Amino acid sequence: MKKPIIFITLFLFGLLVSAIHPKDYFTWFLEVFPAIVGVLILGITYKKFQFSNLTYFMILAHCYVLFIGGHYTYAEVPFFDWIKEIFHLSRNNYDKVGHFTQGFVPAFIVREIFLKKAIVRKKGWMTFLVVSVCVCISAIYEFLEWFVAIASGESAEAFLGTQGYVWDTQLDMLYATIGAITMLLFFSKTQDKNM
Repeated sequence: MKKPIIFITLFLFGLLVSAIHPKDYFTWFLEVFPAIVGVLILGITYKKFQFSNLTYFMILAHCYVLFIGGHYTYAEVPFFDWIKEIFHLSRNNYDKVGHFTQGFVPAFIVREIFLKKAIVRKKGWMTFLVVSVCVCISAIYEFLEWFVAIASGESAEAFLGTQGYVWDTQLDMLYATIGAITMLLFFSKTQDKNM
């Protein structure tokens, strides 16, 4: 990124706004923590490895998805409550946006690392491995949610955001898979031009 200060400023702005009177501070912390860790890793590795501006923009957009989910909880984002009412849905589906993004944005990151470091050269293997890494990230996140729920008991309900749907975990991983595949199908060429 040519001007990392812009990225950092927008990140801090979103983080701070999301921290103003969230629904629950414990849930807020759990939801925004991955964004904080991710940006710290980007800062630590910046001199050794820099992503394209497009990938940094996508990372920032993903952070904002986390900030919104953290502020309201994923089950209670107002715009998605409105969609739920208009279309007579059984649940608020903002968490599906989060899980789609959880596959979509890491696909940018993983693909760019694989290309710049020349880890994978064949297109078929690139597609398979990028999707596999993104699904693995999603599964690890589901494990973390499970561990937090066990450790914190009922207070983790807002963090899990299952809203009573028994197949929520599996559907979350499917949305991440769809996100990764969508990125590869529609944004690979754009990413190539931006690197």
